[in-house]
Amino acid sequence: MSTVQGARARARLEVTAAIKDEARRQLAAEGAAKLSLRAVARELGMVSSALYRYFPSRDDLLTALIIDAYDSLGQSAERAHEAVAEAAPLERWVAVCEAVRRWSLDHPHEYALIYGSPVPGYVAPQATVPAAARVGLLLIGVVRDAHDGPGGLEELSAVPEELSAEADRIAADLAPDLPAPVAVALVVAWAQLFGLVGFELFGQFNRVVEEREPFFRHAARQLGRGVGLR
Repeated sequence: MSTVQGARARARLEVTAAIKDEARRQLAAEGAAKLSLRAVARELGMVSSALYRYFPSRDDLLTALIIDAYDSLGQSAERAHEAVAEAAPLERWVAVCEAVRRWSLDHPHEYALIYGSPVPGYVAPQATVPAAARVGLLLIGVVRDAHDGPGGLEELSAVPEELSAEADRIAADLAPDLPAPVAVALVVAWAQLFGLVGFELFGQFNRVVEEREPFFRHAARQLGRGVGLR
């Protein structure tokens, strides 16, 4: 790459970062539904036509912000897991859950973007899936290690007959090497994890739970036991 090409590439990265930063500021102030490319361009002193060369539409910008948020959350969870990689599976599970909570409290508007109310008129493309799956895959990996390790998992109750076909489909899609009841329990735990975080972040625990951190740690351990971790 020539010096000129390198300078252009760096300039494009810098402008792209500035656009995203301003968009995140607008998310915090107005919410995702009111995000506007024209408003972003105006705040950056750009003409709209120039901004469209970086993000052709509002949805393209939203997608970039969503992927960044999921990746940031995933990186935080993965770093927390790496720090306790030699610990027992249940402790690794709790570490990942606590990292999810910490990131969410530190990034409330980005959390709202990916786990809050859907943005009217926006449908997330397939490109968001790999980033969105990082935390889930990490938790599945913890359970898989426990299943394959000494002692295995606690045996879970069989799913009801009316759910058996769906349980088999979930297991085939998410973790074909794990028993179907475990796969179903993982989906339940995933929903409960983000439900706990959302309740704290959006104020539903006010005047109900005061000691939030130990409460969450206890709940995370309960979620881990619910998927069979000993």
